[in-house]
Amino acid sequence: MKPLGRESYKRVLTQNHGIKEPCFGVAVSELKKFQKRIKKDYQLALDLYDTGNYDAMYLAGLIADDERMTRKDLQRWAEKAYARVLVGATVAWVAAGSPHAWEMALKWIESAQNQVAAAGWATLSSLVSIKEDQDLNQPELKHLAQRVQRTIHKEPDAVRNQMNGFLIAVGSYVQPLMEFAIQIGEKTGPVTADLGNNSCQIPYAPDYIRKVQKRGAIGKKRKSAKC
Repeated sequence: MKPLGRESYKRVLTQNHGIKEPCFGVAVSELKKFQKRIKKDYQLALDLYDTGNYDAMYLAGLIADDERMTRKDLQRWAEKAYARVLVGATVAWVAAGSPHAWEMALKWIESAQNQVAAAGWATLSSLVSIKEDQDLNQPELKHLAQRVQRTIHKEPDAVRNQMNGFLIAVGSYVQPLMEFAIQIGEKTGPVTADLGNNSCQIPYAPDYIRKVQKRGAIGKKRKSAKC
């Protein structure tokens, strides 16, 4: 991977998105070429993630054999995820595709570690995007959405961002809960958070869900959480 790194891209990652050294600055499009060739490799994914190199950690999420990930594997990944993209993408995508998704997500959202708690909410978001509505615990999702309304403005930035994303995911991917999620979002009001030195902003959940509705895409599931 090292020869594929670009210094300009690395600067964007480290200065604007909280990525730490070691980092080569390899574009995601290049990492996906590795994914296409490797497909899935459980042990290689674990080894790559444990290097602490950002590019390797991201690639690990792409090639992980989600179904083979153990609770111990997932816990280690969540605790080592230090940046928003590792929390909201790498860890959440792999956890959502594992047999332990719901269990680990509910455990993580109770964590005192901000990044782990954020990973829990992000995992729930990914989970509702790939699981059929009838396979989801909709009463519990409603309870969690109400928890978002009660507590989101008291949470740290990283957690606040992912809680808002969860509300959007519920309204967008779980058709029976669309109106409920909009109502919760309106009661919650706009959400703000410091997402780093970049142009990223937290969308207003009701407006975002309504845009999905206008596209006729409410309830359309994804084949995989990974993208």
